[in-house]
Amino acid sequence: MKILKKEIVWQGKYLRVVLLSYEDNQGKIRQWEAVERVNCKGIVVVIPVTQNNEIVFIRQFRPVLGGFVVEFPAGLNDRKESLIEVAKRELIEETGLFSDEIVFLAEGPVSSGLSTEVLTVFIAKNVKEAPEELKKIYPPDESENIEVLKISFNQALEKLNELRAQGNYLDLKIFGFLELAKKFIN
Repeated sequence: MKILKKEIVWQGKYLRVVLLSYEDNQGKIRQWEAVERVNCKGIVVVIPVTQNNEIVFIRQFRPVLGGFVVEFPAGLNDRKESLIEVAKRELIEETGLFSDEIVFLAEGPVSSGLSTEVLTVFIAKNVKEAPEELKKIYPPDESENIEVLKISFNQALEKLNELRAQGNYLDLKIFGFLELAKKFIN
């Protein structure tokens, strides 16, 4: 199986839609529609954990869904930073929190049938309020209006279900990420 041709159907600032022509395992030529990330070198997700074993989620309006989504802080590597630098920056921008203990957790595609997005997930241990000078360097993005939610790890599933019942969307990835993060939680 191999890609024979890639045609760009549309391109914006961070996304492009492509039509792939490929040969399947029986030699038949097929087509596949896909989305590629452009102008960024990866996507980072940060799982913030406080000293009191609170998990820090964010809640923000997502225009694509026309509603609020509860998720972890995340962002694009669009500034030629290392992935860990992106994790530190996004943590400050989206939550106002900081950590000196950011550890790699996992990496993989988000939706392998649709896009080229690959997430790199970090856990930020012992997060605390970021110093004012860091908040000035990394202010929130003007297009984002984010609510920070600190929830005890032991009550996370219950509280997430309450948020869903109130009409919020829950990013499904958070459930798997919570499971992976267990080994870092006392």
